[in-house]
Amino acid sequence: MQDLDRLIREATAQFAAVADPAKLEQVKAAYLGKGGVLTALLKGLGSLPVEERRTAGASINRAKEAIESALEGRRAALREAAVDLRLREETLDVTLPGRGLRLGGVHPATRTLDRIEALFGSIGFEVADGPEIETDFHNFSALNTPENHPARSMHDTFYIEGAPGLLLRTHTSPIQVRYMLGHVDRHADTDPMPPIKVIAPGRVYRVDSDATHSPMFHQVEGLWVDENASFADLKGLLTDFLRRFFEKDDLRVRFRPSFFPFTEPSAEVDMGCVFCDGVGCRVCSHSGWLEIAGCGMVHPNVFRAVGIDCERYLGFAFGIGPDRLTMLRYGINDLRLFYDGDLRFLEQFR
Repeated sequence: MQDLDRLIREATAQFAAVADPAKLEQVKAAYLGKGGVLTALLKGLGSLPVEERRTAGASINRAKEAIESALEGRRAALREAAVDLRLREETLDVTLPGRGLRLGGVHPATRTLDRIEALFGSIGFEVADGPEIETDFHNFSALNTPENHPARSMHDTFYIEGAPGLLLRTHTSPIQVRYMLGHVDRHADTDPMPPIKVIAPGRVYRVDSDATHSPMFHQVEGLWVDENASFADLKGLLTDFLRRFFEKDDLRVRFRPSFFPFTEPSAEVDMGCVFCDGVGCRVCSHSGWLEIAGCGMVHPNVFRAVGIDCERYLGFAFGIGPDRLTMLRYGINDLRLFYDGDLRFLEQFR
């Protein structure tokens, strides 16, 4: 039989020399594990004479209890040391100046939308909203878009799989359709119908992606319907808006004939390049002009689709790309920066 007192001293010393909890469990196994010294002594009791077995078993158990007590004491000491170390590392010096809170900022695209809404709101336009998943009727048919129009192609439009007739809206004109339908319903017994003055800002989706195009982008469309709305009113409205938006009272604006299914006559709106003042530069392809919007008088077929008397009422509509306005206002050359979530870019607008 081994000297149990010596075994206890040896185990206690080895436990005390260990500073790592995992290493401590390895040392423990040498004494108390399945192949440990004390386990072997207990297994060897069967080979002793019966009269010695009880005395030897009691001595081995006392040694086992002493070693387990030393082990638990070392475990507690290591836990306490770990807590002390963590407290020292995480100590807060309350005498140091505070770090303060980092302030967020408004996204540049949201800044532009807010500015547009404020400018049109100042002359009596309401802001309307609508669903981003639209029906074919509201997005195309009600807007006089023919069945064979390229915009209806899957190469241009995101259709909802398994949901015939549903798609991600390609413009915010469906909001105008829904607004006119609701306006007619609310004022069905009114003669004459109150004017409609509304803008429809929101996200739209098209199959397109490069430095100046994104599959998701923003659009603001406007609509004015009244008995005396005219193309002259439309020209004055957009000219004044662009001059106020870019804060240039002498900003040149021109209207070029164009075609859109939902307006007749239609026009593209150009403004003088804000970078070169019309002299010509890389941004305007050395033309001195920037294409900025589309507009026109509402097509009679659109009025018929929503139940408005096209013989009595006239209206004009326009569509503006606020992302493009943002790029021009802040000198941004890549639309993808708006949606990459890069803080180095976004923090410039805090």
